[in-house]
Amino acid sequence: MTSTSPHPAQSGSVDQRTWQALSLRWAALHDAAAAVAALAGLAPEVPEHAVRAFPGLARDAGARRFAAVEQGVADIAAIMQPGLAALLAVNARGQDARVPALALWQEFHAARAAVLGLVPAEGTSRRSA
Repeated sequence: MTSTSPHPAQSGSVDQRTWQALSLRWAALHDAAAAVAALAGLAPEVPEHAVRAFPGLARDAGARRFAAVEQGVADIAAIMQPGLAALLAVNARGQDARVPALALWQEFHAARAAVLGLVPAEGTSRRSA
């Protein structure tokens, strides 16, 4: 997938609208992950501070890192959207979706950890979460 960012990767700051769009996509991914967790029979995740604050940290890390984060978030969405649709279809047929849901949950966590690793975790966010 390609980045949908309207700013060039070499610019120094991130446009407010672009940052807000990433924040919304990040939240939507976690909503999807919560549905996957429920299908896997897992307790709801309580996101850590680093996860909640991540969009702001990505914004403050500069445009180059932000562009990499946007790509990573798009890649996670590309996994989660069809995966969740398939799980819902399995569940709608009355079949047990726990095992494939757990596999998607684990894939989400691994991909999210990789994206979180693109940005320093502490000390650069201009806003508090």
